[in-house]
Amino acid sequence: MNRTFWQGKRVLVTGHTGFKGSWLALWLQELGAQVIGYALDPPTDPNLFVAAEVGAGMTSVLADVRDLQQLMAVVEEHRPEIILHLAAQSLVRASYQAPVETYGSNVMGTVHALEVARLSDCVRAVVIVTSDKCYANREWVWGYRENEAMGGHDPYSSSKGCAELVTAAYRASYWGQGTSGRTVAVASARAGNVIGGGDWAKDRLVPDLLGALGRGDPLVARNPQAVRPWQHVLEPLSGYLTLAERLYRDGAKYADAWNFGPSADDVKPVRWIADRLTALWGNGAAWHTDDGPHPHEARLLTLDSSKARESLGWRPRWTLDQALLHTVEWQKAYLRGEPMRALMLDQIHAYTAAGHDDPAPETRRTTRHEP
Repeated sequence: MNRTFWQGKRVLVTGHTGFKGSWLALWLQELGAQVIGYALDPPTDPNLFVAAEVGAGMTSVLADVRDLQQLMAVVEEHRPEIILHLAAQSLVRASYQAPVETYGSNVMGTVHALEVARLSDCVRAVVIVTSDKCYANREWVWGYRENEAMGGHDPYSSSKGCAELVTAAYRASYWGQGTSGRTVAVASARAGNVIGGGDWAKDRLVPDLLGALGRGDPLVARNPQAVRPWQHVLEPLSGYLTLAERLYRDGAKYADAWNFGPSADDVKPVRWIADRLTALWGNGAAWHTDDGPHPHEARLLTLDSSKARESLGWRPRWTLDQALLHTVEWQKAYLRGEPMRALMLDQIHAYTAAGHDDPAPETRRTTRHEP
């Protein structure tokens, strides 16, 4: 990732008020980009967008990605060169309760992001962010590669598979071989289960556990044997930024689907995450299993990121243990009332400088004290 490249670049981030979008918008600000955000109001209260004052260094438009005319007006006014499309209904369990909203946001929202790129004369590169759950999950023990079949048992997973098909169709129809006119380089990006400070989404393991720890409530985990590719939120975001830069510079060579998953050693069951998180928190924290009925969720899902490693030079910088340490650091700092924007920038700087020898937060930030 070339810092000089992002200086002054006009970048539209859809979904900038969400968890991943807030981290991404702040990182782009730190890189010197002119950031335009387009999203609904923050989805939770509290939320990262407000807690870290993300809107202070960017243009923030509160609007619905399902509104094509409004989105087009924002593109015409601000003329972004790059679109990073993250706006989505991002929860599996919520998709069972609101399938129409899920398909509307995740499928038609993707159509609209691609349509404004097609109709504009300023956009040169688009990254459509989907999910590792876009694959037709066969519960294989090996990681899915980018050419595997799309699918999805639940509305969320299915909608992400649909978003991938939409992206491929737009790319082939308007900017593929044999097409004429202005070229926009379009790629899709699939990440694993992201964790990090500032995620208050309901029915996600780490936010649920951290929320319970902060309140002193009993900790409950669903599906403790389910295995997921866990990674800190900065890992896939670094992949999206690297991919966008390559698309902008080299166009069709990188216009494809890409996985950004963790190392094989960091594909862990829910039980391992719950055990490690409570140990890091301390104060005698413990958890138990919620044995009640739950909607279907895949028990095993992993990604093969060989393509990104070989062709983009991308690879994870933090181990899962480091990711959990930084997440706990963030949560405890928030509970102490510390300035979260500064801490997030601190963590971004640590990540960009890091290999696997990055020091633990408690040694790196010697002025901090446990609550």
